[in-house]
Amino acid sequence: MPCAYPAGQAWRVHKAGESPIRRRHGSRTAFRGAAGLAALAVAGSLTAACQLTPFDDDAGSSGSPSGSAATGPAGPTSAGDDYVPGDGNGGYDVQHYSLKLNIDPNAGEQLKGTATITAKATERLARFNLDLSGLKVASIKVDDAPARQQRGGSELEVTPAKPLRKGAQFTTVIEYSGTPEPVSDPVLGTYGWIRTSDGVFVACQPSGAQTWFPSNDHPSDKATFDFEITVPQGLTAIANGEPATPPTGTGGDAPGLPGAPPSTGPGGPPSTGVPGVEPIGHRARTTSKWHVKAPMATYLATVTVGRFDVRTGRTKSGVEVISAADPTLSMVNLDAFHGLNTEITDEFAKLFGPYPFDSSGGLVDNAEVGFALETQTRPVYGSFGAEPTIVAHELAHQWFGDSVSVTGWKDIWLNEGFATYAEWLWEEKSGGRTVQEQFDERYKSPLAKDLWDHPPGDPGRKQMFGRSVYDRGGMTLVALRGRVGEETFYKILKTWADEKRHSNATTPQFIETANKVSGKKLNSFFDDWLYEKGRPAR
Repeated sequence: MPCAYPAGQAWRVHKAGESPIRRRHGSRTAFRGAAGLAALAVAGSLTAACQLTPFDDDAGSSGSPSGSAATGPAGPTSAGDDYVPGDGNGGYDVQHYSLKLNIDPNAGEQLKGTATITAKATERLARFNLDLSGLKVASIKVDDAPARQQRGGSELEVTPAKPLRKGAQFTTVIEYSGTPEPVSDPVLGTYGWIRTSDGVFVACQPSGAQTWFPSNDHPSDKATFDFEITVPQGLTAIANGEPATPPTGTGGDAPGLPGAPPSTGPGGPPSTGVPGVEPIGHRARTTSKWHVKAPMATYLATVTVGRFDVRTGRTKSGVEVISAADPTLSMVNLDAFHGLNTEITDEFAKLFGPYPFDSSGGLVDNAEVGFALETQTRPVYGSFGAEPTIVAHELAHQWFGDSVSVTGWKDIWLNEGFATYAEWLWEEKSGGRTVQEQFDERYKSPLAKDLWDHPPGDPGRKQMFGRSVYDRGGMTLVALRGRVGEETFYKILKTWADEKRHSNATTPQFIETANKVSGKKLNSFFDDWLYEKGRPAR
């Protein structure tokens, strides 16, 4: 589930100009005085949003071609992650997704797609599974030969004409269509493919990618992506990565900053345009292409469609920045948002090491959701806007969560604790409370019982996005900084981000890195902060 503002009695979404009491999934602000501390006491635990139905061997086949089909061993139908039962699959490693998508938000079927999935078999396979929820599959080919399909719950079982040998690279082409259904949960709310007034907003943590493309939907199997997206004329599709065609404007101009110079150089006000859109004369549709060359977890993929104003530019270090906002959101100053994306990207590179991707930025849509998500290279925000500390949180995830991704969801504090620490850093830099004040406020509070009752190192499925993962996770890093000193602390973070760049990692591996860089044995320290109940000693 995305970084979100929870709904319900224990939560509220802020009014224009007012900060929210708390966020979940990467966009949760710090407390705001006594009211915020009271919210801590009454906040309920959060559960993961999508429980999948296991594969049913008795489910009927659909669209199965005549002819031969392989027999023999099948790959596992799950990644084996108890936090997201049924998600992911085994027996292969996806290398690349090429998604050709025709999206019409007002059509009877909003999506028609062709997914070309390049993968490597990690064992001999006569059958393998993909995650796919609800959509119709018209045809499947494996290495250009028709393959059989069988559906059960959110599982798509594929049987190629010939077995796949261990180590073989193979290509699966799936033609599919339908209207993706968002994932709904009584605690976490709605996420995934969200219909807006003029398009769709796509944010998929943890299990929403399978609702709009067939995938190995677990963060342990990252892959590169290509998107080719066709939408009705007048709409814009913005995805991850970098656009293949120059920006051209279709959304209109957003208000500029008073007195802003016309420069488009590094760090200056950017140009106006819509990235990746390729107008085709007076035809009824436009097509955009986007390329993601660094590996990406499936839940971080997005293809958000609507009418947007766009700013483009580069940071002082040369990173491309693409920022977009729905022009009907009057509370969003696009130039200020773009400038913030540019500044934070550069500032965090000084602390965490080089920015791990070729582009940065963000998108604020008119989606009536209470969350933001760190979609890779371009975080997405709901219609509440993009408060600076939220932006800092989501952009910190580009290092911690997107580039360095969890191997399993039990280690989610490696994403959210790190991003919460960065959020506190940005508040301090902006003249607000210091990081140490954030720590002390929580540590001393008699209302912080849930922090000490739910250790964040393995919080359990129901507390997967609970506030201990965020706040106690962030506090762990503050305590670590106090233990090893600031210089060594940031050397640990830079080493972690560099050595695990574009890969998956675990908490024991982070502890090993901290021990190595600091020259200290910190295992008992981390046990106290991450795994033991009760308030750790300072």
